[in-house]
Amino acid sequence: MRDLRRFLPLKSQFLLTGNVRDLQFRATGRFASSATLEQSLAAMLRDMGYAAVLSYDPLRGVALADARETTPGRPSSAILSSLGLQGADLGVGPDLLRAVLRRLTFHDGPPLALLVHFASRLSLRADVQTAEEHAFFTEALVLSHKAVARPVGPDRAPRFNVALWIADKEGDLPDWLVVNNPRLRHIPIPPPDRVLRRMIAPSVIRSLPDAQGQTPEALGQAEDALVDGSEGMLLTDLNAIALLARSEGVGVAAISEAVRRYKVGATDDPWRKIERRTVVEGEKRLAERVLGQPHALRHMMDVVKRAALGVGGRSGDRPRGVAFLAGPTGVGKTELAKAVTRMIFGDESAYIRFDMSEFSAEHSAQRLIGAPPGYVGYDVGGELTNAVRERPFSVVLFDEIEKAHPRVLDKFLQVLDDGVLTSGRGDRVYFSETLIVFTSNLGVSGQDAEGRRRALVSPDQPYEAIRAHVRGAIEDYFTLTLNRPEILNRFGENFIVFDFIRPEIASRIFDMLLARVLLETRAAGHSVQIAPGARVALKALCTADLSQGGRGVRNRIEAHLVNPLARALFAREQPGPVRIVDVHWDEVGAHVTLEGVEPPAAPRPPAPEEEAASAPAPFAGLPRIQPRF
Repeated sequence: MRDLRRFLPLKSQFLLTGNVRDLQFRATGRFASSATLEQSLAAMLRDMGYAAVLSYDPLRGVALADARETTPGRPSSAILSSLGLQGADLGVGPDLLRAVLRRLTFHDGPPLALLVHFASRLSLRADVQTAEEHAFFTEALVLSHKAVARPVGPDRAPRFNVALWIADKEGDLPDWLVVNNPRLRHIPIPPPDRVLRRMIAPSVIRSLPDAQGQTPEALGQAEDALVDGSEGMLLTDLNAIALLARSEGVGVAAISEAVRRYKVGATDDPWRKIERRTVVEGEKRLAERVLGQPHALRHMMDVVKRAALGVGGRSGDRPRGVAFLAGPTGVGKTELAKAVTRMIFGDESAYIRFDMSEFSAEHSAQRLIGAPPGYVGYDVGGELTNAVRERPFSVVLFDEIEKAHPRVLDKFLQVLDDGVLTSGRGDRVYFSETLIVFTSNLGVSGQDAEGRRRALVSPDQPYEAIRAHVRGAIEDYFTLTLNRPEILNRFGENFIVFDFIRPEIASRIFDMLLARVLLETRAAGHSVQIAPGARVALKALCTADLSQGGRGVRNRIEAHLVNPLARALFAREQPGPVRIVDVHWDEVGAHVTLEGVEPPAAPRPPAPEEEAASAPAPFAGLPRIQPRF
C-alpha cells in the first residue's frame, strides 16, 4: 500500500502479483482485521481522492468495486454513465474490458480507477499470443503512455485514471508491456510475515466462543500458539482456522489443535491415542522383533516418548521425531522402523519406505516433490508429498540415505527444520505428524587403496568402539565428503548405532526362523520334524558367518533347508509326516534326508460293556429327597 501511494502520481498502470487471492491487513478500531484485496484497494484509492473504483472480472464484467461506499453525490449510475456504461451488470468479455480501458484513460473528470482481476487469464500464453490478444495488450501499452495526470483535491496532487492489473505472477502478462515500461509499476504482494500474523492474531482469538472469560495471560498464550503454528500460512488460513475452531468447539486453550486439524485435515490424533501401557512396555515389545540391540531400542523409545508427549524442542511444524539408524547390515534397522509403526499406529500400512538407492541421480529429486510446471508429470505430483498427504500420521523411512544424490539430501533440510515441503505444484505438505527415520551403513565398510572393499569394523570389537567409529564416519561423510554440515545438525543427537549380531543372538534368530519355517510347512499340509543331530549341524552352518547379520542367517536357512526340503517333499511319493534326519552337501548343493514318521494311533472306541460301565448312574449327583407323609 505504501508503494502504491508513492507511485500513484507517477504511473498510469500498475501490476500487482503474488499473494493477490489472500485477505489483506486492515486496521479497524482497537484490533486489526482483514479484508479482501479489492476492498483494501478501493478504500485506499478513495482516500487518495478517486471518485470511484471499478472492478472487472471474467464472470461479472465491469461493476463498482463497492457500491455502498461510493463518493457522496456520485451515485453508481452517474459514474457508469460518465463512461458510457449503464447498469450494474454490463456483460463480460475482453471486448468490454478493452472499451472500458480506453474510455477510462481519456475520461475527463474526477479520477477513476479500474481493478482488472484474473489478468493472468486474459491470454493462454504470455509469450505466444493470438492476434486478438496481441492487439488488446498493444492498446493497453499505448494507453499507458497516452494517459495524462490532472491535479486533484485541495493539495492539487496529480492523479491518473489508473488501471491496476491483478495477476498471479509477473510473467503472466507480456514482457514488452511490463518490462522497461516507464508508465507501469510492478508491485509484488508478499505473504503475511510473523509481524502481520501477530497483528491479526488478537482478533482471531477473540472471535472464539470462550474468549470472553479468558484471562489476558491465556489470550496471550493462545495468540503466541496461533502465530507459531501458522508459519507460512495466509490470512485466509487464519480466518479458516477460527471458523473450524468455532464449528468443532475448540476453545482458546486448544487453538494449536485447531491449527493441526486445519493442516493435516484429520480430527483424530493417533499420537494422543497411544496408551501409556504401550509406551511403558514398548522396549519389551520391540525386543521381541529386534534381537540383540538393547542400546538401540532404548534410544528409539526415547524418541517415541518425546514424540508422543510432543516435547523435547519440537516447535511449529517440525516432525514428531527424527531418528538416524546406523550400523552393519542385517541387524534390524528396517525391522525396528516397522515395529515402531505397528506399536504407534497399530498398523504397518502407516509405514512409508523410500529406497534411496533409486535417487542417486541429481534429477531424481523431482520424484520426491513432483515435476515443476511445464514438465512431463507435473499433474501427477511427488511420491513423497503424495504419500504424506494421504497418510499424514505415518513413519517415513529413507533407507540407505548415503546412496542418494546430495541434491536429494537438500530436500530434507526444509522437512527436518520446518516440517513442510512444497510440491512441484506449489502445495504445502506438512510433516508435523510424522516420525522420520533414516538408515545408513556408513562406517561399516569401505575401499582400500586398491579399490577393494574391506570391513572397517568387525564383530570382534566391543560395541562402544563400533559406535564411536560409526559416529565419526557419519560426521566425516556429511561434513567433509558432502560439505553439508547443516544436514548433520538437523539430526541432532538422534543417531542410533546398532551392534553386530553376536553368536548368542544368532542362535535365537536361528531358532525363531526355523520355527517359522516348520510352521509354514505345516500350514501347507506337510508335517515336518527335524532330528536333534540335523538341527545342530544346520545351526552351526547358518550361524558360522555373521557378517550379514540376521538376514544372512535367514538366507542360509533358505539355501540349506527350505530349498532342499521343498525338493525332497515333491520327490516323496508316500504322503504323511516326515522327519529330517540328515543335512548334507555335495557339488550340486544342499540335500536333506527324510524318513517317515508313524502317525500316532487313533484312540480305540470303547466296547459297549465298557461304555455302559463308564456311564454315570441315572440321577447321579442329584440331591436325595426324603418323602413326607
